[in-house]
Amino acid sequence: MVRQIAQTGTAVFTLVMALYAGTAGAHGKVAMEEDNCMRRIGENMIHLSTYQPQVNEEGHYCTEIPKAGNAILVIDLVDPALREMPIGVKVMKGSKAGEGDTITSLHPAMYQDGVISTQSPLEQGKYLVLITAEGVPPLNYEYHLRVEMINYAEVFRATIGPAVGLLLTTILGYKLIRSRRFRDWLATRRANKN
Repeated sequence: MVRQIAQTGTAVFTLVMALYAGTAGAHGKVAMEEDNCMRRIGENMIHLSTYQPQVNEEGHYCTEIPKAGNAILVIDLVDPALREMPIGVKVMKGSKAGEGDTITSLHPAMYQDGVISTQSPLEQGKYLVLITAEGVPPLNYEYHLRVEMINYAEVFRATIGPAVGLLLTTILGYKLIRSRRFRDWLATRRANKN
């Protein structure tokens, strides 16, 4: 009986840890194809990193910016062909092109080193980063930024593991208390105490 409880408890603990560990993902250790900061059009790829040294000196973000304030946007032109054509950058308030105020605008220029960097003051809300490459055909990349907003998908992913573990533990406890063996064992213990 005790052995079954220990085995079941170990199985539940292992399942909960596997689910919970799967929700924690560091941005820096994912493959390029799985990185949500990457944008690909055909063979051309770019990467956006956002930094807020006033919030976290070493942290970098992609689309979820933790606090309002100055943000440093760094765009890496991963594909060498993009370094040979003029690239323009525009940061706009809102989530659709042409609907919001332009916060920052960099006129098209060549970036031989493959790095575009700009600083923008971001208030709480949604922003759109438009990156245009004046090639043939022209390429357009978009990043939707959310500043100081709750990401309910991440909250759900972070809580699902512990919730499933609690549910399984509750079911296991209920089954154990309702089992005949447990009642017999409990009756034997009580009889031995008296």
